[in-house]
Amino acid sequence: MTTSSDFAAYIASLPRVLAGAAALFRDGEGRVLLVEPNYREGWALPGGTIESDDGETPRQGARRETAEEIGLDRELGRLLAVDWVHGTGRPPLVAYLYDGGVLGEDEFKAIRLQEEELLSWRLVPREELTEYLPGALGRRVLACLDVLADGSGTAELENGHRVH
Repeated sequence: MTTSSDFAAYIASLPRVLAGAAALFRDGEGRVLLVEPNYREGWALPGGTIESDDGETPRQGARRETAEEIGLDRELGRLLAVDWVHGTGRPPLVAYLYDGGVLGEDEFKAIRLQEEELLSWRLVPREELTEYLPGALGRRVLACLDVLADGSGTAELENGHRVH
């Protein structure tokens, strides 16, 4: 007979994976909304850690983080990409990226940054994205823009590179 402490020990012995979710918002010209965190260098998409211990799903996490970070609580569109990002000094990360849609002028005016975490936001054209988002994140966003442009299904990525 398996005891609850045996099961707890088994669960504790399993590999760990971090999970994050974000939303890809654009303007009418196709520029991407990026945010500037104050807790690390560089830029990011609105999003963050999925509170999976509390039962939160990736879609719920992306919506909650977006509402917290930029003050826009919107129903998100389809899943654009799932990216497995190998970690150095941390467990691997599974990143979910959802379509936040095209925002209008009123929605941009309604953005309210979470001052505890963010310094600023800006709209960045596709050709400049990798200057703001180096590495896997930049490749992930470009893959999502491709999915949106060609109407293809969700992109399966590893470190921002398409698997198929």
